[in-house]
Amino acid sequence: MVNHFFQRLALITGADVLQRLEHTRVMVCGLGGVGSWCAEALVRSGVGNICIVDFDTVCTGNVNRQIQATSRTIGSAKAEVLKERLLEINPCCKVNARTEKFSREKTDDFDLETMCYVIDAIDILADKLDLIEACMAADVTLFSSMGMAQKMDPQRIKVSCIWETQGCPLARLVRNGLRKRGCQGDFFVVYSDERLPRHDECLDEEQSNGKFINGSAVTVTASAGMALASLVLRDVMGKQA
Repeated sequence: MVNHFFQRLALITGADVLQRLEHTRVMVCGLGGVGSWCAEALVRSGVGNICIVDFDTVCTGNVNRQIQATSRTIGSAKAEVLKERLLEINPCCKVNARTEKFSREKTDDFDLETMCYVIDAIDILADKLDLIEACMAADVTLFSSMGMAQKMDPQRIKVSCIWETQGCPLARLVRNGLRKRGCQGDFFVVYSDERLPRHDECLDEEQSNGKFINGSAVTVTASAGMALASLVLRDVMGKQA
């Protein structure tokens, strides 16, 4: 029955690509507005083995853009809730949910070298750089999301190598961080050069709590997640014999 789930995709890719996807191993790090949609798209596209990683729990501020965030799941671990959803889509998919943070100290625990692809959708810069550096060392194919906050136009989303992005503050920080670490490898990123102003009067005291909070829209974050998933699918298609 599972093969019938992906018949419509097979009409585009061919049955051989579906078989490749079934044996493709992907790790998605960061299950927020970008990573959660990417993980769902991968499973809905027949990826048969996925590891999803996020240390956080669902909060009310996630509901506007994260696929596993609903009024029912507030307070639950993001990775565990998303695992339940992914298994409802494809019960035969091997889903490994890890409620923890990726960091340099834990690199060996993640067995990156066993992955076909790693998706970086991490927001914290230091952890993001740790993951990128580890993927370069493991020689695993990495696709990374840059900043998707303060944006409303999904048509401004682009794909390029990290060294050629323009107008994305996070991408600039990533490049600077990689240079300081002596990392010169290349990888594709999804980014946008759109930058909108914040409306601070819309934040109440409880929401801000002294923290800097950027606005975000699901129409942009989900589109970025879909773009990342598409990079995986098209790469698998390109590896046809």
